[in-house]
Amino acid sequence: MSTYLEEKNKLVSSSIHLSIVIPFLNEEENIESLLSTLNHHLQEFPFQSEIVLVDDGSTDNSVAEIKKHHDKVPNLRLVQLSRNFGSLAALRAGVQEAKGDYTMFLYADLQDPPTLIARLYTEVQKGYNTVWACRESEGQSFRARLFPRFYAWLMRRYAVPDFPDNGFDVVMFDHKVKRELNNRQECHSSIFLQILQMGFKKNSIRYKKEERKRGKSKWTFAKKFKLVVDSFVAFSYFPVRLVTIIGLVMALVGLLWLIAVIIFYIGGIDAPLGWPALMSAVLIGCGVTNFSLGIIAEYLWRTYDAARGSKAFIIDEVTELHQDTDQEVLSLDRPNEITK
Repeated sequence: MSTYLEEKNKLVSSSIHLSIVIPFLNEEENIESLLSTLNHHLQEFPFQSEIVLVDDGSTDNSVAEIKKHHDKVPNLRLVQLSRNFGSLAALRAGVQEAKGDYTMFLYADLQDPPTLIARLYTEVQKGYNTVWACRESEGQSFRARLFPRFYAWLMRRYAVPDFPDNGFDVVMFDHKVKRELNNRQECHSSIFLQILQMGFKKNSIRYKKEERKRGKSKWTFAKKFKLVVDSFVAFSYFPVRLVTIIGLVMALVGLLWLIAVIIFYIGGIDAPLGWPALMSAVLIGCGVTNFSLGIIAEYLWRTYDAARGSKAFIIDEVTELHQDTDQEVLSLDRPNEITK
């Protein structure tokens, strides 16, 4: 039986061919330039497209700037979340609200050039369900390259073997991938790894990421750390195996230490077996125990979230903004589409 969301998409997708989903948080400096640049590139296509801007709880004048400059693009949808849920959750909300047969991720800081739209669209027309835009490291500072390379290495080694070597942020996919994402709204999970693991036909292109021209990046260390933890817990058994390995190593070390104590005692060797050795054993043991409990707690918390039906995001309102009409606020009185 078709879901309400599938039926809705069938009715509205006939007029929109491409949806560009752009999450943002406090990007008022970039809004006017973003809309003007996108309009310039979208005019090259003979089909109708839309821009889906997802407000992830902005506290500046970003929304006001969008409503002020919305006439720069033909079709714009403003999706406002009830609070800040994070960029990955905002992308999921954009996918749910997108009307197009194809969906693409882009970002408000314009570090990923809009020329990628045409390049990715050319590739998906060759029969691919998903096409990634993988970053090249040339031109980026060492600091900018460090986290993507480290994260990519971890993912290839312990989670997804075909993860791009320098990471990615931009992707275009068809209605099959969108359907699966809408059917599997996962909390505390990476939407990019989820797409990679679907198994559909995929390809990639390479591009150079540009420097941010305005505003400040919201990609903080805390968000990067959360992404690493979420990726490992959601897509890899390595953390659980790591606990087992650490336990075995500690047990082996304890056994070797016991054998050494017995040998020292039998041989009459005066070894330092007092409080320094005892404190070392206690501190190492407590550290390993707490580390293990922390990993287990991560899995338990996610299980608890799934059991109580936590939502990946909550939409406050959706606003249609067109060049030739007044804005229209869509009603959100509809079946539960955003439950995890």
